Amino acid sequence: MSQQPIPEKLRSLHDPIAALIEPFCAEHLNEEYRVCCMTLLATLARKRPTPLVNGKPNSWACGIIRAIGFVNFLDDKSQKPHMKSAEIDKHFGVSTATGQARSKLIRDLLKIKNFEPAWTLPSRLNDNPLVWLVQVNGFLCDARHLPREIQEDAVQRGIIPYLPPTSAENREAK
Repeated sequence: MSQQPIPEKLRSLHDPIAALIEPFCAEHLNEEYRVCCMTLLATLARKRPTPLVNGKPNSWACGIIRAIGFVNFLDDKSQKPHMKSAEIDKHFGVSTATGQARSKLIRDLLKIKNFEPAWTLPSRLNDNPLVWLVQVNGFLCDARHLPREIQEDAVQRGIIPYLPPTSAENREAK
């Protein structure tokens, strides 16, 4: 996720939301969530027309964190970090309906779905099945099980994010 600059005329919308996201992620989540949330905020700020002109910074911060949390299953107790959506809403002083509506608006606007590779935390890419689905001769395949030369070609074409570890590398890591 590359961070592009925010147009100067949109700083007055962007910066108050960023000022809410940054400390929340530092205190309750982690650096990966912070980067994803800030990238999503920047994407919304650059969207034409930007939706950030409507609503309060706290509702946007809540919606952004909920949207990234939705993709990465933040409310699943087995995940680290873990946080329920209602806790996010409470922290930002918004109702559950507002937090949910803002998150849904963001997800609909940017067509964000569960397992969305573009918004998956980097540490979770290897476990995201959508990241590795490729079509070879009309068949959907898991790129992690294809020959290395096909994987290398897929990386060069930007179809998969990186070369998956080989079986030997996986054994060494354990």
